[in-house]
Formats: sequence, C-alpha cells, structure tokens
Amino acid sequence: MDTKHTNSLPPAQGLFDRLIQFAIQNAIWVLLFMVAWIGIGIYSYKNLAIDAVPDITNVQVQINSQANGFTATEVEQRITYPIENAMAGLPSMEQTRSISRYGLSQVTIIFKDGTDIYWARQLINQRLQEAKSALPASVDPQMSPISTGLGEIYQWVIKAEPQAKKPDGSSYTAMDLREIQDWIVRPQLQRVPGVAEINSIGGYNKTYIVSPDLNRLQQLNLSLTTLQQALTDNNENRGAGFIEDNGQQLTVRVPGMLSSIQDIENVTLETKSGLPIRVSDVAKVSIGHDLRTGGATYNGEETVLGIAMMMMGENSKTVAQALDAKVAQIQTSLPAGVVLETVYNRSTLVDRAIQTVAKNLIEGAILVIVVLFIFLGNFRAALITACVIPLSMLFTLTGMAQQHISANLMSLGALDFGIIVDGAVVIVENCIRRLAEAQQLQGRLLTRQERFKEVFLAAKQARRPLLFGQFIIMVVYLPIFALSGVEAKMFHPMAIAVVLALLGAMILSITFVPAAVALWVTGEVKETESRWMLALKRAYAALLDWAYAWRRVVLTSVVGILLITATISTRVGSEFAPQLSEGDFALQLMRAPSTGIEESLKIQAQVEQQLLKQFPEIKAIFARTGTAEVATDVMPPNISDAVILLKPRKEWPDSTETIDELRARMLDAVAQLPGNNSEFSQPIELRFNELISGVRSDIGVKVFGDDLEVLNREAEKIAQQLKTISGASEVKVEQTDGLPLLNVKIDHALAAQYGLSIKAIQDLVATSIGGASVGQILQGDRRFDFVIRLDDQLRTPQQLAMLPLQLPNGGLIQLQDVAIVETILGFSQVSRENGKRRVIVTANVRDRDLGSFVAEMQQSLAQQKLPSGYWLGYGGQFENLASAAARMQIVIPLALLMIFILLVAVFHDLRESLLVFSGVPFALSGGIVALWFRDIPLSMSAGVGFIALSGVAVLNGLVMLTFIKELRLQYDIYTATWRGAVMRLRPVLMTACVASFGFIPMALATGTGAEVQRPLATVVIGGIISSTLLTLILLPVIYRWMNEKQQSVTGSSN
Repeated sequence: MDTKHTNSLPPAQGLFDRLIQFAIQNAIWVLLFMVAWIGIGIYSYKNLAIDAVPDITNVQVQINSQANGFTATEVEQRITYPIENAMAGLPSMEQTRSISRYGLSQVTIIFKDGTDIYWARQLINQRLQEAKSALPASVDPQMSPISTGLGEIYQWVIKAEPQAKKPDGSSYTAMDLREIQDWIVRPQLQRVPGVAEINSIGGYNKTYIVSPDLNRLQQLNLSLTTLQQALTDNNENRGAGFIEDNGQQLTVRVPGMLSSIQDIENVTLETKSGLPIRVSDVAKVSIGHDLRTGGATYNGEETVLGIAMMMMGENSKTVAQALDAKVAQIQTSLPAGVVLETVYNRSTLVDRAIQTVAKNLIEGAILVIVVLFIFLGNFRAALITACVIPLSMLFTLTGMAQQHISANLMSLGALDFGIIVDGAVVIVENCIRRLAEAQQLQGRLLTRQERFKEVFLAAKQARRPLLFGQFIIMVVYLPIFALSGVEAKMFHPMAIAVVLALLGAMILSITFVPAAVALWVTGEVKETESRWMLALKRAYAALLDWAYAWRRVVLTSVVGILLITATISTRVGSEFAPQLSEGDFALQLMRAPSTGIEESLKIQAQVEQQLLKQFPEIKAIFARTGTAEVATDVMPPNISDAVILLKPRKEWPDSTETIDELRARMLDAVAQLPGNNSEFSQPIELRFNELISGVRSDIGVKVFGDDLEVLNREAEKIAQQLKTISGASEVKVEQTDGLPLLNVKIDHALAAQYGLSIKAIQDLVATSIGGASVGQILQGDRRFDFVIRLDDQLRTPQQLAMLPLQLPNGGLIQLQDVAIVETILGFSQVSRENGKRRVIVTANVRDRDLGSFVAEMQQSLAQQKLPSGYWLGYGGQFENLASAAARMQIVIPLALLMIFILLVAVFHDLRESLLVFSGVPFALSGGIVALWFRDIPLSMSAGVGFIALSGVAVLNGLVMLTFIKELRLQYDIYTATWRGAVMRLRPVLMTACVASFGFIPMALATGTGAEVQRPLATVVIGGIISSTLLTLILLPVIYRWMNEKQQSVTGSSN
C-alpha cells in the first residue's frame, strides 16, 4: 500500500480507533482471520457437551451398608449411628442425612460446592476403615458409584419372546433372564467409557440351596453347624507347589470345588458305624433364588431392568449414544429368543430440548435479519450485520467448550441475537447514513479512499456509546456470578454464555463490521429513506412538539404508570425455576408398609395394565419396586417408582390436550385403584429433588427429635394443618411405622435350664429362616451364592414356633418351649439428618406459586407448640427459592449501581446519567406488566430477564444522548435535541425491534423445555417496548427542559 493511501485516513486516537483503522486498511486479513475463527468454532462445537438441563446435584457421597436380618432400629443403632459419628467433622462437609430400614443403611454426606469428589471419597474411605471396628462383623459399607442425579441416563429390560426355549427345551424364567443380565450384558456395558456403574433390579439371583431336614439331623445326632462346616470345608481348590521330575516341572493341584448339585449331595458329613452320612441323607439340594429386596415390571409384566449410571461430569449424549451402539452389539451375543429392549434413553430428551433451543435461535436470527433489511433498505449492509450472529455464536461455543460448560436449555436460553447484534446495527446504520450523505455532497460515487474514510469516521463516531453500552450489558450479568448453590449451577452457564456472545460481538463490531462495510458496500448507496420511514419521522417530530408542550401532563402520567406497575408487581407470584416438562411422567405408588415384595409387584403389574388400557397416549410403563442391587435409591418393597413414557403428541387421540390435562386425568384414574397412594412427578426432577434436599416434593416440613412416636404424632398434626392451606396437594407423612415384625422373645431362665445359650438359639433361627452362606459355587466367570436355608414350606410363622432345638444331652425341644413367637408392629424406617432423628411431612403445590404458599404455611405452623427438645426445619424446592431471593436482593441493586457508575463515567454529569438511567425502571415496569398479562410467576428465569433488560434499556438512551450532545456543539438546544432525536429514530427503533423480535420465538415456543425460556423472553419483550417509548419521547423532552432552564438561569444572570 502506498503511503499516500495510509495518510488519507484521519489520525486515530486511542486503542479502539487504531483497531478500527487497522481493520479497514487490512480488510482482507480481517476476513481471513474470520475464516480461522469459523474453523475453531466448528471444531469446538464438535467437542461441546450437550445436555437437556444443567446438572444441579450437590457434591455428595452415599455410603450403603447391607445388613441382612437387622430391623430398622437395629440398623440405626448398630450401623448408621457409628458411621455418622465417624463422619462428623469432615472438612467442607455441609450436611449428613441417613435412612435406616430393614437390612439396609444409607448415609448421605453432602459437601460444599466445588469440593473435589475424589478427595471427598478418599477422606470418607479413611474414616470408614476407622469405623469398621464399631460395626457388626458381617457388615461391609460401600460407597455409591461416582454419579449424579442426572446419572441414570439409559435403562433397558431383558425379556424372552413367548416361544423362546432354553437349550434343554424349557422356557426362560425370571432367574435365567437375571443370569443373562448379570453375566452377559453387564460386563460388556460396564466397559463403555463414561459409565460409572450398571445397576440391575428384578428377576432372581440364582442360588444353590441346601434345605436340611431338622428331625433327620436330630435322629443322627448331627447339628446344623456340622453341616455348615462340612460344606465350607469341601468347597475349595488348593495348589500345592510343584515337583521336578526328569527335567519337567509338574504343578501339583488338589481340586475340591463343588460345581453341581450332585457334587453337593455327595459331600460326606461324618461316618457312623462305618457308613458314610452324606448331605443327600439329611437335606434336599436345589437351585433356588435369593430373598430379593426389589423387582421390576414392564408394561404389566415382571421383567429384569438394567440401569446405566453415568460418571460425574461426562457428556450424557455421547455416553447414551455409546451405550446404544453397545446394546446393538450385545443383542447378537444373547441366546436365541432373548431380547434387550431400551426403555429410557436420555438422549431423546436432550435432542428434544436442543431442538427447542436451536429452533428458537434460528427463528430469532431470521426475524432479526428481516427487520434489519426492512430498516436499512440496503441488502449488503443487512447481511453484514446478520453475519455477526453466527460468528458470535461460534465464539460462544468455543468459550463454553473451553470452560467445560454443557450446551443446554439454561446455558443457551438467554442468548438473544437481537441484543448481540445491537452494536453492529448501530455502526452499520451510521456507516450507511454517512456514506449516503457524502455521496449526495460529492454528487458522484465515492472513491475507495473516500469510502474508507467515511466508514472510519462513522465507526469512530458510534464506537464510544456502543462499547460502553455493550460493556454495561456485560456488567449487568456479573451479579449472576454471585449466586451460589443450586441457583449457581443453573444460572452461571447462562451468564457465561451471554457474556461470551457479547464479547464476541464486541470484537466483531470494531473489526469485522467496519472492514466488511468498507469492502463490500460499493456502488450507489441510496439514503433516500423509504416513504414509511419519512412519514414516521414527521409524525415523531410532531409528537415530540406535542409532548414538550404538555410536558407536565406527560411526566405526571408517566409517574402514575410506574406506580400502577408497582402495585401489579405485588400480584405476580413467585417460584424458584419454572418446571421443565420432560415429556414423560414419573409415578410413585405407595402401599401399606406391611406389603411384601411379591404382593407389591402383583399390584404394580395390575396398575400398569389398567393404565395402558385406559390411556392410548402411553407408549410404555416400566417400574422399579423396592431396592436395586446398588442401593442408590433406598425404597422399601411397598413403594414402586414407575416411569410412564408418552407417545409423540401427534399420535394422541386428542392432540390438542396439554400434558397437564393428561396428568390430571391420569391422577384421577390412579386414585380409583384400591390400595395405592400415588404421587406424580417427572423422572429427572424426582431424582434431583430427592438427592438435593432428601425430599421428593416441593415442600418438606421436617420434625426433629428423639422419640419416633412423638415425632409421628407431631407430624400428623402438621399434615392436618397443611391440608387446610389452599394449593396444597398430596400431603403425606413419611411412613416410619406399621411394619409387622415376627418377634422371637426368648425366656432366658428357661433356656439356661435346658443348657442352651441365647446365641445358639439365635444362630439356629437365623440359619433356618434367613439362611447361612457357606461360600460360592463357581462356573467359569459366573459365581452363584451357596446357602443353607429351610425349605419354603417350613418358613411360616406356625412352623417357626415348632422349630426343633437340639439340647446338649441329645434331647429335642421346640422353639416355643423356650420362647414366645409373636407378631408386633415395628418401625419400617428411621431417617436422620445432621445426627438427629426426623420425620418429614411432604406436600406439592399445585395451581399456586410457591412463594406465597410457603409464607402462609410458615405463618400457620408458627402457632403450633412442639414438646421441648423437638423443633421444625424446612426443605424441598422452596429452600432454593429463599436463598436465591436473598441473594438477588443484594445482587440486583449492585448491578444497577454499577450501571450508574459507568454512565457517570461516560457523561461526567450526574443529571444526564440519571436521565439515561431512568430507562431502567421503565424497562422493569414493562417486563412486570408482560408477566402479569401472560400470567407467568416471577422466577429465577424471569429475574435473569430483568437483568438483561436493564442493560438494553440503558443502551438506547446512551446512544441517543451522545448524538444529541455532539449536535449541541453546532446548534442551539432546540434544534440539537429535535434533530438528534429524529436522526436516531431509525437505529433506536431498529435495536428495539431486533432485540424483541429475537425473543419472540422463545416467548411463544411450546417444545420440550420451552417453559424454562418463556418467562425470560416475555420479560425482555415487554421491557424493551416500554423502555423504547421512554427513550424516544421522554428523553429528548426532559433533556431540552433541563437545559432550557439552565440557559434561562445563565441568561438572566448575565
């Protein structure tokens, strides 16, 4: 380039001017840089994690201990309490919760956010080693897999076709299917990258059972312990070193493993008068099943259900896809006639949610381009502005991939391309205006030189208000980073995405935009504004004159409007975050605590058949009853968790029906089924609520204290109280009692007379009823339990009383001779929180916002007197609402203050800064009216909308006032104000239309996850409309009035 050319651009002042200058002169390089930018963006997009919702589980570790045979209170005293005690005082620990129920203890330890999970697990592991000495010998506490509330991403069932036969010609049983799941499916899926654990529930574990004949043992004078010892001793392989023989090395082994029923039957117990007594003489050996704690059903039939748990921090879409591919492979390795059917795949929900987001973004972008074209009237200029949209989007995705933020409804939910292209719009509009004016002056086409110069001046002129404006919008998002806890996990990604997009747009608007305009907007630039624009400007000038004449009336009415919206704002309800509709239901069914697992499964199967018959909208139903193998979710056998998958909307008989209406109809249908208590929710939401606050519903009132009976009594009173509050539905008290126990009460004195120790009696009862393990039977890789247990016919309450006891002198008595066998009611579960027992009353809130409900509830419960040593706590969804609201009360004023400080920095004049700042209350009032009009409660999403708004509101006023001030250097106050206002009419209307049109698709969207974005978009649209009106009418009027007063004062003092 020749020097003459370079010198022709006016001298640059400051960094940004130099940047603009550089971009215009080296336009080609800038465009090449853009190509690289696009490349990096696309590469990042490929590596971006994609999910439906952000993962909001807190950092927690669960410790599960199985203790067969212990009742709930024993589990609490002997297992849960020692573990809780050992965990007390862990660094960064926030809370402990525990559940103890028959045979199972689960302690959940919650750490502060940001704690490294692996470090936390290591600490817990150390403490567990120390606690082991205090636990019963048979108990081995395990930590749950490293997964989160979003972890259950893939579920499948294994079923046999009706005509499928095993190699020996018999049909497949639930036990065979479970064997296939455990030994064929599970090992393969566990190797899939990103999978933390494969969990199975349903079917039976194959078990080798030796059922002794107690009378026969007694006749031969053999004890149960002899049988136990013999079986343990005869089930082991030994290696015995090696022998060297003729230069060969021979390894010696002494096999002794049992591998079949015949082997077990042939084990010799002892020899009496030269005759061997074998196991087959005193017992029956069979292949049976374990005493199971859980089962699964699918479409009304019992099945085996597999669940894949995803590792923490993995990308659910890629893991689900990898599992899907693996399942297709496994299909071929299954026996003929056995099929693996996927019942729940997270990636379908993810796809639907991302589709909603993408649809909104694309529609928004198209609307924005159309608006630009209509206003600018120059196709190339509109295109250049529109280019900023995909480019800044790619920049955002790159940043998100770097920060390991997943793309989901929340993180992409606040991106409004209108706000993003705002800056570019202002610059392009100014360039076009100046180019056209210069052409009219010269009366010919501009040379390349002159064109570059005009573009530079135009960009320079619009640069300062623009950078400040975008900077203000970024500053406004900063307070979101002050949130913590669940709110932070939901809204941090959103703020980061918006700030990144704005940053991208900011860089583009001072490099790419001027360069592209300078290069491409050639030929004749017509600035003859379209007829409607001129008509608008004339009407606008007339309106300004009228408003100025009636300024006092205008101001009073404006203040009046503000007061009215302030009153409306008290009418708008509040909730924490709008519910994301997942498109599937979770249905929890509870039965009487005494219901056993088999009965429970039977009832569950009936419920499923009934629902499938009644509702053609249902695609499938699958349910878990009781506790799975890895007890991430501790449920007693009387509770079932069902997931109801719905068909796509278009296959419904009545496709206009909303999901809520369908839910209401289902609730009614389920309520008519006898013996079931039900609660509706959604699969992910259910897990989240439970994991985060230990409460499966919107609100939990916790009663703390020592005596379970007192706790239950108080909880009942509270439940009655809650039922009287309007909006409360599904009010329930946690079931803690009502579990029937068969109590064997030994008479110590009598037992001593017979020479029996208490332990001997306990051992006999435990072995006969619960079974005693005598090792494992190995077949290749597969391992099966091997137990001694009485025959099922003998395991009844009547038979238990007649259990034969051997006396040391060889005599025989029955259990009922030394003990009373009676049925008593015991506790089914004991829950603790932070080392104290608690009972929880849960409720869901329907047809009412959460905020007002909680206020009314706390007020009515405050009057209730509790006995001393007992107190109330609250939990559930609204905990988050309260902490978020408290944070926001500090955060929003701070954001507003920062905006004001920035404005003062631009104008160096308090009055002018206040004038521009007055846009904020107007924007807020518009947003509130819009919410009220659409009947949407105030939520965190709406709050984020208000934050974005205050930035946009200030931006317009800022740009207009800067132009008016520039003109004042040449004209008197009247001309400067009116001219400046009319000149900025187009860009102000343009930015307003662009910003609000960009959100229209989101405000009207109905896809999966639209509920989350709707409040945000509604607020922004309402607020932009109201703040634009303010900028266009009030700002010039007040500015002129202020300055005329000033002039008249200075004039008179001369």
